[in-house]
Amino acid sequence: MTDTTTPLAVRAAPPAQVPLPASDRGLTWRPATLDDADALASLNVRSQEADALPFRTSAPEVTEELEGEWRDLRLDTLVGLDVDGVPRAWAQVDTAPGDERVVRAFVEGTVDPAWRGRGIGTALVAWSQARARQLLAASGKELPARIATYCDDATPEVAQVYRAAGFAPIRYYTHMRRPLDVPLPDVPSIDGLRVVPWTPELDDAVRLAHNEVFADHWGSEPRTPEQWQQARSMFAPTWSFAALDDADRVVGYAVSSRFEQDWPAAGYTSGYTDLLGVRREWRGRRVAVALLVRVMRAYADDEMAYAELEVDTANPSGAHGLYAALGYEVAHSSTMLSIEL
Repeated sequence: MTDTTTPLAVRAAPPAQVPLPASDRGLTWRPATLDDADALASLNVRSQEADALPFRTSAPEVTEELEGEWRDLRLDTLVGLDVDGVPRAWAQVDTAPGDERVVRAFVEGTVDPAWRGRGIGTALVAWSQARARQLLAASGKELPARIATYCDDATPEVAQVYRAAGFAPIRYYTHMRRPLDVPLPDVPSIDGLRVVPWTPELDDAVRLAHNEVFADHWGSEPRTPEQWQQARSMFAPTWSFAALDDADRVVGYAVSSRFEQDWPAAGYTSGYTDLLGVRREWRGRRVAVALLVRVMRAYADDEMAYAELEVDTANPSGAHGLYAALGYEVAHSSTMLSIEL
């Protein structure tokens, strides 16, 4: 257990300066800008193709990552350029301004497949961890702290680079999918509740419901309005729903995304359920089933081949069993690695 009696500025042990990768690696280094979104997305895609991953990064996703108003791109991003000015490696550190229980810094990066094996990935992880420690120390939040990254289990060599830098596995996730060309269950009828399409007027009520629903879930922290609005590049409003009680209060929700750039790599079309939750007093009444069935029917109506989602394997609500009962099967998996401070 983290000793929070020691100030976070001490626990984080921030370096006075963040170490840049050595210049003899053949790249020059600078911060990222919004103008780099297309080139950085292309770099990510080259890595994903080489690693045979079933997803692809789009430029709008990179843009939304860089646009957070709480971010300082001059300090929190690093891009390595070859002699032609092409990005061959990059990394970023991001914090979550709404954190109230554990203050977190997320790190990620990639190296062009043609530039691997030169120690660049190791240097980027060292840079990322050092910058993350600075951000955590400066957060002003006397809480347990975490530096974290996600690694797809199909790329164990990436996880090994983080392990060598002191990261350790802390949580495991499964990506599940359900074919939509087999019969779908009926939407259950629940007294005192109706499932309605998402609307802008419901959006902040859904955010507040999500913050409440996931308050008891490991690793989840409240999302500020700015965080909530920022992660919208792939949002699919026509595939998203809210469950309302008789007083029009949001008691459950299903928020979906449409990742069209992934479909050629995956080999099929799909709708992705990003967020699914039910307030505690409504759990055990098949609200989640009603929401998921509505979601799956919306995907099927748009001729999607699969419904997809991701679940923490230790989810306390029994979500994994619910998804399996509805026909979802594990497609691939990932691991969160972290340094706990």
